[in-house]
Amino acid sequence: MQIIKLNATNSTNEYLKELIVSTSLDDFTVVAAEKQIQGRGQMGTQWLAEPGKNLTFSVLKKSEGLEVADQFLLNMCVSLAVFEALKELNIPNLAVKWPNDILSANSKICGILIENILTGSKIQSSIIGIGLNVNQLEFNNLPNVSSLKLLRGETFNLDEVLSGILTKLKKYLTADYLNSPDALRALYQEIMFRVDKPSTFKSKEGELFMGFIKGVSSSGRLIVLLEDNIFKEYNLKEIQLLY
Repeated sequence: MQIIKLNATNSTNEYLKELIVSTSLDDFTVVAAEKQIQGRGQMGTQWLAEPGKNLTFSVLKKSEGLEVADQFLLNMCVSLAVFEALKELNIPNLAVKWPNDILSANSKICGILIENILTGSKIQSSIIGIGLNVNQLEFNNLPNVSSLKLLRGETFNLDEVLSGILTKLKKYLTADYLNSPDALRALYQEIMFRVDKPSTFKSKEGELFMGFIKGVSSSGRLIVLLEDNIFKEYNLKEIQLLY
């Protein structure tokens, strides 16, 4: 496994995408940066991390013909990998907030952004971007944000944390899991944030409503049980969980 370490870059995802064009890279090539100037999260949000105190890295995963329609399988594999790596570090109260934020209790500690390179209807390769708050202590008063150091009261070795996550990624991003969608979804649903608990949501129109998260569909849409025993599916842009 090749690990490319950078002092700074705009985005590890963008750096790796540009590298693919000019270089023949092995599966699971990693680009990690001490400082990421324009890190991105889901839906174009910005990922802010204090240089040298956190993990901001991207991993190349070459695909074996995974259909674009099945891309949420990758999200579940990566979420499970990070969850399991952090659980082995004794990080408390872990959960995955749909689709792939990692929380400790109500505080976000990790964000994941997966960008796929396509050939027709199939995924040729994926760039898996991960931002994990490790040793940072201040977050400019951002709500519901924490770090491993704040949660455990100790300083973590970044290389060791990275190695643990990469080991779990290699475990989950295999045919055994990707070819078993129902079993994979069952594992993912077990660790979902607020699953089967009464929760408040906001629609894209700004309307508030109550419901129970029941899981995810085969395409990765959030399944919510509403009043009158109605099940409804939502995509990422249609619903926001308030917590």
